[in-house]
Amino acid sequence: MENITVENYDLEEVTSRGIIYWPVWEKEVSRFATTYEKTEECFFIEGEVIIETGGGSVKIKPGDFVTFSKGLKCVWDIRKKVKKHYSFLDYPE
Repeated sequence: MENITVENYDLEEVTSRGIIYWPVWEKEVSRFATTYEKTEECFFIEGEVIIETGGGSVKIKPGDFVTFSKGLKCVWDIRKKVKKHYSFLDYPE
């Protein structure tokens, strides 16, 4: 989907990239709109969320490594409590 990339990573990939050392973000079941000011990479440890955009929706689950592009406007529909490692990227303009 445009502005969202989803890949499935195994434990070896998560460990070799140092993702397990990234900060952790958790959120209860909820629904909210957001706009990404920076590109975010994240690895989902727990939960289930549907990300809705003007171009459709994507389901994210544990084991998914997701990149949300800067400028993305979307709605998070968290169906099961989310726990993820995350990192914001600062690309030059």
